[in-house]
Amino acid sequence: MTKDAETLIKTSTGPIDQLIAGHRAGYGLSRPFYHNADIYQRDMERVFRRHWHCIAHESVIPNANDFEVFRIDTEQVIVTRAADGSIHAILNVCRHRGAEVCTKQKGNARVFVCPYHAWTYGNDGSLRAARLMPKEFKREDHGLKTLHVRVVEGLIFISFAEVPLDFSEVEHLLHATCGQYGWGSAKVAYRETYPVAANWKLAVENYVECYHCGPAHPEYSQTHALEQPLHMIEAMNDAMEARTYALGIEVGSGNRWQTSREGREAIHAFRYALYEGVESGSEDGKAVAPLMGRFTDFDGGVTSIHLGGTTFLVCYPDHGMIYRFIPKTAETCEMELIWLVDGKAEEGKDYDLDRLTWLWKVTTAEDKAIIEHTARGVQSHYFVPGPIAPMEHNELRYIDWYLDEISRP
Repeated sequence: MTKDAETLIKTSTGPIDQLIAGHRAGYGLSRPFYHNADIYQRDMERVFRRHWHCIAHESVIPNANDFEVFRIDTEQVIVTRAADGSIHAILNVCRHRGAEVCTKQKGNARVFVCPYHAWTYGNDGSLRAARLMPKEFKREDHGLKTLHVRVVEGLIFISFAEVPLDFSEVEHLLHATCGQYGWGSAKVAYRETYPVAANWKLAVENYVECYHCGPAHPEYSQTHALEQPLHMIEAMNDAMEARTYALGIEVGSGNRWQTSREGREAIHAFRYALYEGVESGSEDGKAVAPLMGRFTDFDGGVTSIHLGGTTFLVCYPDHGMIYRFIPKTAETCEMELIWLVDGKAEEGKDYDLDRLTWLWKVTTAEDKAIIEHTARGVQSHYFVPGPIAPMEHNELRYIDWYLDEISRP
């Protein structure tokens, strides 16, 4: 750019659009994208309120009337399981004066009673009672705001959009991937949230590329061949696929990373090999839990899924990982990790929790440090983004997708 990006934001007639137009193809994003409050608000409007997000695995609310509250930016979403087993997502905002109607993080409740004026809502969001309101008041017009919900292979997805993006291709590919690994009958073994002092995009960009895996993640790189360029592991990947087919399993893959201009949600699924003799993502490469889904043996591979800009999934034959990226402010976010195992597996008998979680705990702690190093660095007025490396092809794809998303009305 010929002008300092920060000055451009303050002085041009269309500041953010000018900044997008000035982006240099093949390079990283400029400084304002990682701390500017106006860009963050556009991110919320055009990415987070437009796309689908995996918010949980349904096993976190196993019983009728169970609920849990999830927070994204300034929004609070109550995810509930009604008496009939259906799952709902409702905003924790009273339709009277806006108070939080649910004041607990999780629990079991048929109704939520607002602590301010006692308006009472069913766990499907319907208004059940509004004390001392006039006769002409219509309860059916004042239920809690409900969000669109899809449940696929046990994963709960929500959309804030009035008209959500088409989810059919995502659903099909999730059946072809997570479905083979038995995620629909899985359960959450462990969850951990990592607060990160960085803009959410820095966290996502770090996740989608493995150029940094060799120097930054020695533990991961001992077992996962993705730490090498793809052209160098083609033979390993072919051997992995052959082992999978020999088990009578065909795991889906595909790059359907279209923009929302096409009216459909984006998803990218790909597979890659573990090193020879490695069964799963663990400290020693050995199995950490019972086999899941259709797997009767280990195929020495991993299935990775990128979905909608904020949801990332990792499938091993014996366990799974959900990675959620959660914006908090322009300069802070959270990463939530969710470990899945077979629904019948018992902790202490079928799996050891420390062994199950070791690798991705270590890797995520390393990622948190790297991301925060970068967040401090890009605050410099002298930061100029460099060229994207060949091994960062997924990051380049993601940046191009992101810029297209926030450039549309």
